[in-house]
Amino acid sequence: MASASADPVEPVRPARVTGIDKIERRRVALAESALKTLGELGYARTSLREIANNSEFTHGVVHYYFRDKIDLISYCVRYYKTKCAQRYDEVVETAASADELAVGFLAKLTQTLVEETPMHRLWYDLRAQSMFEEQLRDDVTAIDQLLEQMIWRILTRYADLVDGTPTVDAPTAYALIDGLFEQAVVGYAAAPDQVPTQLTDRVSQILPKLITT
Repeated sequence: MASASADPVEPVRPARVTGIDKIERRRVALAESALKTLGELGYARTSLREIANNSEFTHGVVHYYFRDKIDLISYCVRYYKTKCAQRYDEVVETAASADELAVGFLAKLTQTLVEETPMHRLWYDLRAQSMFEEQLRDDVTAIDQLLEQMIWRILTRYADLVDGTPTVDAPTAYALIDGLFEQAVVGYAAAPDQVPTQLTDRVSQILPKLITT
């Protein structure tokens, strides 16, 4: 039994949430709510009001946290693609062989193609729109760089596992893999039973050719 003179134990206080943290949490919640609508309707057909009508948030709340449609859509795609890029990190860190890395990478690539096609359609739509909407360009460039770095981590790890070196630079590797993935996203609606296997076969063919041993 503790003595009466023992110092009282102060209760653990929860970490304070700053105003900035609260705003960012709400923006994330809005983004997660908006992504489904954006993926279904695409860039051109989506408005802040349409997003609010398909979520639990009012139009006023959506407009409070995002100044316009471009601000919201850019945030949503950046948020989604950041999570998407990070999902491959475990494969890179845990693969013990080149074959294991390739299998893990391709499994996640086809999984996201099948399960999240609308989000990828939205990204490619947004990237195309950035040629005409200057306000989109900085965000699109940042997302492209994020995805390029993700592909480069996979390729350089693959090279390490076969004691080789990449035969191309990071932008080229990204353009090749992303081009095959975009082609799969476009074709998936017409041939959902065939396209995932085609994507796996094509990336499997090109990946070893990007390495010299």
